[in-house]
Amino acid sequence: MKALLAGVLLASLIAPGFVLHAEDAPDTGTAPQVTTHHRGVFNGRKIRYAAEVASTHVSSGEKGPSADLVSVSYIAEGMKDSQTRPVMFIFNGGPITSSVYLHMLGLGPRRLVVPADVDADIPATPLVDNPNSPLDVADLVFFDPASTGYSRVSPGTPPEAYFSVDSDADQLTQFVQAWLKAHGREQSPVYLFGESYGTLRAAAAAQKISHLKEPVHLDGIFLQGQALNIAEISQRHDNIISYTVSLPTLAALGWFHNKVDHTGKTFESHLDDARKFAQSTYMPALFKGDNLPAAERDAIAAKLEALTGLPAASFVANDLKVSKVLYRNLMFKEQHQVLSANDGRYKATITKDDPHPDGSMKVAHAAEVAFAKYARDELKVKTGYQFRSMAEVQLDDWGWGAKSPFGDWPYLAMVKDAMTRAPGLRVVIGQGYFDTLTTTGASEYAVAQSGWPKDRVRIAYYESGHMSYTVSESLAQMSDDLHKLVAPHERAPETYATKPSAP
Repeated sequence: MKALLAGVLLASLIAPGFVLHAEDAPDTGTAPQVTTHHRGVFNGRKIRYAAEVASTHVSSGEKGPSADLVSVSYIAEGMKDSQTRPVMFIFNGGPITSSVYLHMLGLGPRRLVVPADVDADIPATPLVDNPNSPLDVADLVFFDPASTGYSRVSPGTPPEAYFSVDSDADQLTQFVQAWLKAHGREQSPVYLFGESYGTLRAAAAAQKISHLKEPVHLDGIFLQGQALNIAEISQRHDNIISYTVSLPTLAALGWFHNKVDHTGKTFESHLDDARKFAQSTYMPALFKGDNLPAAERDAIAAKLEALTGLPAASFVANDLKVSKVLYRNLMFKEQHQVLSANDGRYKATITKDDPHPDGSMKVAHAAEVAFAKYARDELKVKTGYQFRSMAEVQLDDWGWGAKSPFGDWPYLAMVKDAMTRAPGLRVVIGQGYFDTLTTTGASEYAVAQSGWPKDRVRIAYYESGHMSYTVSESLAQMSDDLHKLVAPHERAPETYATKPSAP
């Protein structure tokens, strides 16, 4: 939970020119408003485009909260279908973070390349053209909620007015409506791309959008690192479902770190073994609890070792209940290293100064540094506003009770309602094999329990972590998946299905 609250765990990794708290660097002047013009080649197609940094005012009525939301939009120029071209609204997780990570590492027209070697340093410059940006088939709008990026609440509105599931979704819904109207794009198909907590925002906003009196043509939702069923699969000790759905991810990490035998198997067949064992044997064994015979327990522990690489004794010592968090801490305990929560391919050494390190955080930090330079040099942003990578959300602001974003909210039902009201609406779940925050098993379980029309849903699997787009090969695959969602005529037709493909 704490990991998702921090989005991508950035509380202590703020790049120069980036701040978390208003009192650290008060804003001066006005919010940025600037448009520049560029060219690029995206998925083999030459595109001229405008990069628009602009403020959009949203308000929930005379007595409701209001904010001025600064977004970065990339709008293709010279298109014959400019008024009906698809628009994709893109946002990261948290709560509440800016879209800087998807912007700089994934879908923007310019990108910071992350080395394939997870042990390598990540230079914050130079940026390169991003051939996999979906700008060839849709205009892109990077949304920063109030109190992040350059977006701010209006005078008289406390920041915490937007720290709730409902008000946060209202904010995005109002922004989508206002942006479309300001750009004369009311007839454009709309797509929501949310990551991590952003998948919860996407679900809640999709339902609200589907109920608007003035219709918005919502055609698709891309849920990267979905957390819609997080209440069901959360790592409470006695929640046996959580161990079952996590097992394929532990198996993937055991494979990646060469802790399991690869002989006669492929990565995909290894994960299939984990899925089948989790459902047919592991879950019933956990259900038996103390009634499980010792011999059966030992046999299951041995199989879990073969699947995950963690010694059977560790499973026995924990009553077969090894959570994702415990696995990350036990796997390289003798080396005083821990696996990353966001991307288990990364390891970090535990020290006195940092008892809970996350090796993948260097990726997010590099993205922040890169955006600071990109905004200044290429987007020509000049402002006294400080870019905030995430909002100052205190636990008491949102709370961990019924109103918590990770409480028992019916996110799956929200999407189902939107799909019912919009018969053409399709959903893609993007899932990294090595993501331990939101796992492949959790996504498969979500789809199975969702009630969503199966012919309009698919899971896309990536050989990467929570931010799957940081791996170049996964980004290329994600770009293809986005094309199948937004412009299926430009790719070979594919039935929407949940069966994973080989990495």
